[in-house]
Amino acid sequence: MLSFCLLWAALPAGAQTSDLRLYMVEQIGCIYCEMWNEQVGDAYPLTDEGRAAPLERLDLRAPMPHGVNFRSRPVFTPTFILVRDGQEIDRIEGYPGEDFFWGLLRMMLERAGAQTG
Repeated sequence: MLSFCLLWAALPAGAQTSDLRLYMVEQIGCIYCEMWNEQVGDAYPLTDEGRAAPLERLDLRAPMPHGVNFRSRPVFTPTFILVRDGQEIDRIEGYPGEDFFWGLLRMMLERAGAQTG
């Protein structure tokens, strides 16, 4: 699947949107978090999506990061929240599986204005 991820509509050189960040809200014992880690986690930073929106992990029960405004406090794990300049743009609640995750993430990035080819 890594080759599929790397072949995804690539961001043109220099078009990375470093102001985007993807927060993954997780908790110990979350089987879907573990599935994401096994199926996506290692590949994520190597993909164009991962470079466009670097991943930052948050514990569900920990205080939310200072200066970041989520529309609502996450309730489910994993929750993936796309943020630009400290403001939530979009989110995925739950982990629908590897194939759906990449498709949903790509749509979120496109709505955020990231050029995904």
